[in-house]
Amino acid sequence: MKVRIFMMLVIALFISMLKSCVNPQKDINPNIIVIIADDQGWADIGYNNPAVYTPNLDRLASEGITFRQHYSMPQCTPTRIALFTGRYPGRFGKEGLQASNEKVLPDGTFTLASMFSEAGYDTFLCGKWHMGSSPECGPNNYGFNESYGSLAGAIGMYDHRYREGEYGVTWHRNHKIIKGYENGVHATDLVAGEARKYIRRKHNKPFFMYLAFHAPHTPLDERGDFVDQPTQINPEDTLRWINEEKIKWFNDPDGKIQSEEDPEKRLFLAAVHHLDHAIGSIVKTLKETGLHQNTLILYTSDNGPQVNWPGNAYPDDLKLTDFNQELPMKGYKTDVWEGGINVPGFVTWPGKLYPKSIDVPTHVVDFLPTLASIIGYEKIDSNVLDGTDLSPVLFSDDSSIERDLYWIWNKETDRWALRYEDWKIVNYGTEEPNVPEDWQLFNIGKDKKEEQDRATSHPDIVKELHSMFLKQRAKDK
Repeated sequence: MKVRIFMMLVIALFISMLKSCVNPQKDINPNIIVIIADDQGWADIGYNNPAVYTPNLDRLASEGITFRQHYSMPQCTPTRIALFTGRYPGRFGKEGLQASNEKVLPDGTFTLASMFSEAGYDTFLCGKWHMGSSPECGPNNYGFNESYGSLAGAIGMYDHRYREGEYGVTWHRNHKIIKGYENGVHATDLVAGEARKYIRRKHNKPFFMYLAFHAPHTPLDERGDFVDQPTQINPEDTLRWINEEKIKWFNDPDGKIQSEEDPEKRLFLAAVHHLDHAIGSIVKTLKETGLHQNTLILYTSDNGPQVNWPGNAYPDDLKLTDFNQELPMKGYKTDVWEGGINVPGFVTWPGKLYPKSIDVPTHVVDFLPTLASIIGYEKIDSNVLDGTDLSPVLFSDDSSIERDLYWIWNKETDRWALRYEDWKIVNYGTEEPNVPEDWQLFNIGKDKKEEQDRATSHPDIVKELHSMFLKQRAKDK
């Protein structure tokens, strides 16, 4: 009998240890920072492309877990909805399927911020909101204690104005427009500076910071200390920008940016360098305040890269042509091809998550259920969420997640895709795909450029994925 009791205790202890290995953090309340860059594509970060100078982001990624197949939605508002709610944007109606100034989240929507607030966290949005550009549907109505930045989307980097019209001025603190919009300081520096102030503040409980940068979205404007001189080509040297040699964002120690001959590509690389430096300054502040060891950082971009830009949509907005890095895949921002949705992503938590890369497909829609698991928040209806808890993959050697991923874009919903395992179906058209014959089929594991349509040779797989698509589509509003 004693031996039997002893063995039962040993088994119970073993099971407990296994659980702690998978989720060793439930008795800890880490600070959480979710960082989202704007229009940073797969090739716009150093660990994917040595032509890009991002030493701080590369270091963070190397210290944590890099997501090798990480996905967003094809554009900013849809991605923010997915990240913020753990649900695909189609669940909220067509307003959430493209960039939107209108209200997209119903009152009372369960969000990352409301989850952390219920879990006893301070919650702070710093940067770009873009899920409703009026104060009446701003971030403080969806779980944030505090907020700062722009309610609308892209802005002039130095005057912080959106496009002309109703939502032209939305730079705010807690939904109150800031007098003068803090002109003359680059938006990247304003957002990073406010984040550092927040970190240095005395906190009696853990904090959740949603850190949403505007960079490297257009308009691209990197003036350095020459704030009164908008970024312009030097009339005496049409391959150089005015003051370029004196602006540090154009001049990295390794000379990577200056080795790029195209001035428009150099300007974009400078914007990414600036973003990287800002994030490095925030990590430095975490270390100086002793908070680094107990802070988890999740990083993503909201979509693939912008490639061409007509200009004149925002203040000091340059026309740019083919200004981004070449992708090893098809598509760009707003595409459901891999180039539009496959973006940089990683997570780091010193002493809790150990360096590795994972090749299982991940998605911003997974952030909410994963963070819920990490902080031990259990009041979630998993039947409502579309995301998957990634913690078994993060905290163990488990590398299997069985689920499909679903994309839809545009007001007319004319771009569709679904991925299951290595297979992906894609449809571009004005009519919603209703039968298996409406799809193209690609093996992403072997054909990342999506060049070889295998629908004819694998009709059984198309039929299976089409059935999955119909189930996902039925959940949309």
